[in-house]
Amino acid sequence: MIFDLGLIDYEECYKLQKDLVARRRSGQIDDSIILAEHSEVFTIGRTGNKENVLVAADELSAIGVKVIRVDRGGDVTYHGPGQLIIYPIIDLKKLGLDLHEYMRCLESIAIDFLDDYDVYGGRVAGKTGVWVKGAKIASIGIGAAGWVTFHGMSINLNCDLSRFKMINPCGMSGLEVTSLERIAGHRIDMIEAKRRMQKHFKDEITGHRVRIAQ
Repeated sequence: MIFDLGLIDYEECYKLQKDLVARRRSGQIDDSIILAEHSEVFTIGRTGNKENVLVAADELSAIGVKVIRVDRGGDVTYHGPGQLIIYPIIDLKKLGLDLHEYMRCLESIAIDFLDDYDVYGGRVAGKTGVWVKGAKIASIGIGAAGWVTFHGMSINLNCDLSRFKMINPCGMSGLEVTSLERIAGHRIDMIEAKRRMQKHFKDEITGHRVRIAQ
């Protein structure tokens, strides 16, 4: 199943993820994908350091940006309007993948997606995510319960890149972050981007013999 949630609060979307994970584990639903954008939020992963948020809590509150600690891998990242979020709810046992192989699959999906826009994305040895000319464009942080995945991947399309200056993205000081809008020189249509993302995700998943229903 594919859930296109549009712009949704992070915590509301997280509750849906957990519900879908429970239903997937019990066999009530097939593998699924959530597509969304979030209201502005910084999330800090399980082992992340809150000191990588560089702006005081009261200042963030004044501009309406939340800070939430979450149960995914990775350090701190930003989510906001104009960023495409992909949360796969899939059974890794059926994929025949471990967590590290699954993250490489997500990177491949992002790279293929960027190729649709004639943008060359690549990996950086020892790091998770996708980069374009040394700047990070896609971030990955996952969780799993009983080998069913949640959390996932974000790709910067038209989001406010200045927010990344308020943090050490992924715990890396001075990390440059970019967006497809900045690279292409024009805004990216979100509806079309979601359509392309669904195709690439299905192509990758089909290669591992798992079916995502409409």
